[in-house]
Amino acid sequence: MILISKYIVPRGYLGITIFPFMFLRSRDLIGNRRLVNHEKIHLQQQIELLVLPFYLLYVLEFMIRLMQYKKWSIAYRHISFEREAYDNESDKGYLKSRPYWNFLSYF
Repeated sequence: MILISKYIVPRGYLGITIFPFMFLRSRDLIGNRRLVNHEKIHLQQQIELLVLPFYLLYVLEFMIRLMQYKKWSIAYRHISFEREAYDNESDKGYLKSRPYWNFLSYF
């Protein structure tokens, strides 16, 4: 389910997925198929990891990447969950053919 909220989506980002919702910063982003597909990939990742472990791993890996790269934006882009989503956001059929736990191949 897609919801619109400029307050939930952090500044500098267009969307965020918090199971089972996809929050977009503005209504016009609903038509952005690339962004929506990116967030759907995150939904699938969250489902595979039974939601809570996804968030724990996400934060842990972000902290490790932040220590490694020392810059927020670079650390964020190197999180395995984000790399999978960014690499495949333009492939509309990706979720149909995606193997389970595919984010592990990005570690």
